[in-house]
Amino acid sequence: MLYLIAEYLGFPSALNLFRYLSFRTGGAVGTALLFGLIIGPRFIGWLRVRQGKGQPIRTDGPQSHLAKRGTPTMGGLMILTAMTISILLWMDLTSPFVWACLFVTLGFGSIGFMDDYDKVRKASTAGVSGRTRLLGEFIIAGIASWLIVQQTGTHLYLPFISGVSIDLGYFYIAFAAFTIVAFGNAVNLTDGLDGLATMPVIIAAVAFMIIVYLAGNAKFAEYLGIPHVPGAGNLAIFCGAMIGAGLAFLWFNAPPAAVFMGDTGSLALGGALGTIAVVAHHEIVLGIIGGLFVVEAMSVIIQVFFYKRTGKRVFKMAPIHHHFEQLGWSEPTVVIRFWIIALVLALVGLSTLKLR
Repeated sequence: MLYLIAEYLGFPSALNLFRYLSFRTGGAVGTALLFGLIIGPRFIGWLRVRQGKGQPIRTDGPQSHLAKRGTPTMGGLMILTAMTISILLWMDLTSPFVWACLFVTLGFGSIGFMDDYDKVRKASTAGVSGRTRLLGEFIIAGIASWLIVQQTGTHLYLPFISGVSIDLGYFYIAFAAFTIVAFGNAVNLTDGLDGLATMPVIIAAVAFMIIVYLAGNAKFAEYLGIPHVPGAGNLAIFCGAMIGAGLAFLWFNAPPAAVFMGDTGSLALGGALGTIAVVAHHEIVLGIIGGLFVVEAMSVIIQVFFYKRTGKRVFKMAPIHHHFEQLGWSEPTVVIRFWIIALVLALVGLSTLKLR
């Protein structure tokens, strides 16, 4: 909105700053952070009153988690509110990428909200059925992928190899939709400890802020040998809003958490990162940068598969962060060590920009 106003006025004097992505990205970070910190206490108080008993806690999970009973959930609403306001203020709203990413973010957030609301209303850990959720997610991701393909094409680019791509044709839409849905659910599975998912999401958003900026700049993209996607640089502002809102939420979500993001936040943030990766044609790199989320999701798949086949468990408990808790690691130890892993994986993912 501010960019369009400045453009309409011809970018006079100080408003010329709005031409620069770096300025608007900084503005998006600051706006989302400040707004999130301001609304946080009242928002948490409102959730506590509305939800009563708060987040239902699994009785078959780590016993230490029973102390978390009563902590309000749906804190993702706070993240999405701060993000959306910041995005609408600072981004070029004529870009189709903005609306594709926002469509997935708010769409996945809505599905997560319905699941969270159902759990709180029933005071049960069972919310909306998995099939219903996945159907809704694939419809949303499919529409967004179709919109993106109209602008970016259907090529899948390989990391570490310059100029090599595979044209998947319209199968790419299914692949892109799967990437978005899979990553949304991977982040959701990771959100099981105080602050565990929030910081890795922020780290991944920082990495993709760099990637989309470079992919959107023809000279940088040519120099690095990565696909040039005109207009992708605008999503650096989207990533900035995600970072600011995430930091504000982490202020309240740090151990011991005063609020949980719930599926409302985790599905939305994961879906947003997946969509940004699709726009930038860095879907495989997303698997590296977000490797922590991939491992968390795979641990659940492996656990379920082997238990159904053999009746035995590979891990003491899944997702894998609970496995380490069962080994005797304290919750803060698991969280901080997983943050370190997320940072290392993000650096590895960013190295693919040059190692080609």
